[in-house]
Amino acid sequence: MFALFAALTFASTKTDKCRGVSCSWHNWWPQFHTAKTVDGLISDFHANVVRTFIGVEKEKGYLTNKQNALTCCYNVIDECISKGIFGIINWASFQTTYLTQATEFFTTMAKKYAGNAKVIYELLNEPESATWAQIKTYSESLIKTIRQYDKTNLILVPTPSWDQKIGEAAKDPVTIDTNLAYTFHIYTATHPKSYQDDLKAAVGKISVWADENGAMNSDGKGALDTAGWNNWISLYEQLGVNWLCYGTQDTSETCSLFKSTDSFSDLSAWGTLCKSTIRKYQ
Repeated sequence: MFALFAALTFASTKTDKCRGVSCSWHNWWPQFHTAKTVDGLISDFHANVVRTFIGVEKEKGYLTNKQNALTCCYNVIDECISKGIFGIINWASFQTTYLTQATEFFTTMAKKYAGNAKVIYELLNEPESATWAQIKTYSESLIKTIRQYDKTNLILVPTPSWDQKIGEAAKDPVTIDTNLAYTFHIYTATHPKSYQDDLKAAVGKISVWADENGAMNSDGKGALDTAGWNNWISLYEQLGVNWLCYGTQDTSETCSLFKSTDSFSDLSAWGTLCKSTIRKYQ
């Protein structure tokens, strides 16, 4: 029931599927948390969902420069709403220890965006070491916070071990709310194909969003694994799982969608692959 509800409520009206792009850390690449980037991802990539990446404890993140974090988030989400695509508000921390700050953040976001069906809340990016029991308790607290103001919008719940142990959530899902989905992240040159069995077993029990993916190593480096990438995307399409590429930055790392500028004429090899894959299915 969870999977069906989330899929029907938050699917694209054109494709019945969300395919898009995740930004990279706002604190290091704020130039991509802009309306210009959203517009380019829509027109050039054909993305129908864009994910913010609001860094928390990293340098220049939310903990030390709250206003810049909020501004970057609003830039992306407001433009997504304006252009009629989905926007994911992503609290980009690896720890559940910042619950007080996360509560403050999601209170602000839920008050601002309550009832706007294009807004999705992501409670935590890639828990590094927390157990599923700890993640579940953390998530339930934030779900209650958001629901004080926004009764209906989709909330994305993290899963253990960098959003890879989807099976643990499927065995013991959150039950205090019905419009939830669980995050699943894959970097195809690192993560084994056996994770596909975990995903297949989870789908049908819970709704899954694969909202961060790459065709390289999980550290963002290494050669592109095009064959593995195509295999994973084919599976997402077969299972009806929404998916996003990572990420909007302009460094020499393989995971950078851009080479050295924020221009959509300056895409990296990965940027070109991500773009062509979205356009193939969108």
